[in-house]
Amino acid sequence: MNTSSAALTFYTHPMSRGRTARWMLEECGVPYDTVLLEYGTTIKAPDYLAINPMGKVPALRHGQVVVTEVAAICAYLADLFPDKSLAPPVGTPARAAYYRWLFFCAGPLESAATAKALNLLAPAERAAMVGYGSYADVMNTLEQAVRQGPHLCGDHFTALDLYVGAHLIWGMQFGTIERRPAFEQFVQPFRQRSAFVRASQIDDALAQQSKGHG
Repeated sequence: MNTSSAALTFYTHPMSRGRTARWMLEECGVPYDTVLLEYGTTIKAPDYLAINPMGKVPALRHGQVVVTEVAAICAYLADLFPDKSLAPPVGTPARAAYYRWLFFCAGPLESAATAKALNLLAPAERAAMVGYGSYADVMNTLEQAVRQGPHLCGDHFTALDLYVGAHLIWGMQFGTIERRPAFEQFVQPFRQRSAFVRASQIDDALAQQSKGHG
């Protein structure tokens, strides 16, 4: 059954990880409805908890299907719209790299960056207990990966580049990821992509509206 024509509904807040999911939606170039949620109120309301019991954004409803977690939303959309070529073919070496770095960023990078932001990085003697090992290991590993070329898998822009690029763009902006020349060089072309510009303008405008209503 082809469900790609089913309606897409995007649940988000303009100052959240939903910015990455919106960028992905804009890259897909398909229509979608946006439901804005507010922290402390509608994001924890029963109607939304029925969609995502975590009471977190973003979430994506596609017909009767619900997808949460930014990496999952990006991967789901890439597979849903194969004509956009945002994921390498299944079974190829590029697909292996796609999985590897997608999950690396959803796991070790996200955990290390969050721990740093909260000043809760594991002490060196406990590094073996945490999935990211050490913050330095994560940064060095990611730097080595992005130095290999303009794209992390295959020969063109994919959802993986978007997801990693978003982590770097906003992580460097808020100080949870070090500003390294290799990171800046990797994300620079992504900042010029029309989908990134559109998504940023939409969420920036919504953020201003939210402030005005506060």
